[in-house]
Amino acid sequence: MAMTRRQAVGLTASGLTAFALAQKGRAQATGDNPIPPGVVTLEDFEGVAQRKLSARTFEIVHGGGADEITIRWNREAFNKIALRPRVLVDVSNLNTRLTLFGQQLNFPIVLAPAGVHGLLHPEGELETARGATRAGAVLVIPSSPARPVEQIARTTGQPPWYQIYITKDRGATREEAQRAQNAGCRVLFVTVDGAAAGIRNGMMRPPFNPVRTPGELGTGSDPSLTWKDIAWLRSLVRIPVVVKGIMDPGDAERAVNEGIDGVSVSNHGGRQLDTAAATIDALPAVVEKVGGRIPVLVDGGIRRGTDVLKALARGASAVMIGRPFLYGLATAGADGVDRVVTILRQEFEMAMALTGRPSLADIDRSVLW
Repeated sequence: MAMTRRQAVGLTASGLTAFALAQKGRAQATGDNPIPPGVVTLEDFEGVAQRKLSARTFEIVHGGGADEITIRWNREAFNKIALRPRVLVDVSNLNTRLTLFGQQLNFPIVLAPAGVHGLLHPEGELETARGATRAGAVLVIPSSPARPVEQIARTTGQPPWYQIYITKDRGATREEAQRAQNAGCRVLFVTVDGAAAGIRNGMMRPPFNPVRTPGELGTGSDPSLTWKDIAWLRSLVRIPVVVKGIMDPGDAERAVNEGIDGVSVSNHGGRQLDTAAATIDALPAVVEKVGGRIPVLVDGGIRRGTDVLKALARGASAVMIGRPFLYGLATAGADGVDRVVTILRQEFEMAMALTGRPSLADIDRSVLW
């Protein structure tokens, strides 16, 4: 009988049994549920989260736009990219550290903004921040979080970043941006793909009446938003501003010309415009147009360490993950978030070693077949 990828990883992950026992002991002390010992890939966390959450809550996290074609494309596009192994390269000391927006990162994996933490754990973003701290990862705090941004920022080990929407209430937007900066957030991500609310699968009920879940169906963004409003936002803060939701290379070039500090290639996890291109397919043209002048991040469909390698090979400075760490949060709180990031980081390092790339600087398009 053929062995599944999960089974194969389980056989090679000799440290997982000890990890599971440690989780069990911690859970008995804290009252949290431990991570099941058979959970060894990011896909495993999705299954556990589905069993733990109500069907409605799970669909809020899992669901996408309309027929969810873009969600499928996000994954399928990664699967179609083949890697080129290299051998007899000294990979005994892997270096995954990088500097982004003046901040040192341990590895190029960032926790993307997501507005549903409070639905998945009573401590909401605080518990996510604890998990990110244990994993050594940077958290992008979602706009209008369930917990005070100051409290979340104090809980993180790495200085956090912050997501914001420019709403019709410019006074409230100004206050939110400056509050995030004063709380210690180092980068401001302005999400710009919310001119209209996408039709979310699982969030609509006959006769087509939307269920308004905060931060989900209603984007809160001002549909009249233009580049002049991005310039206005930049004038309010002293920290780097990144535009999230760029898919078109012309928009990326405009961002550079407008003095934006970075762009994030994103289709909102397939939750807005269905049949929009997969982000990993859109990435190369954006990277080419930016020409190394500003960092380019990407999210959407990243589930394996090899996906991280492929994104960097196509020119991304770093990747962001969303649903995977949310499933980890639902599964086991901070421990689940920590473990999701750790699995992805370890898989990424394995992929670096097996393709003969000892550092991030060694990763380029020659990694790809």
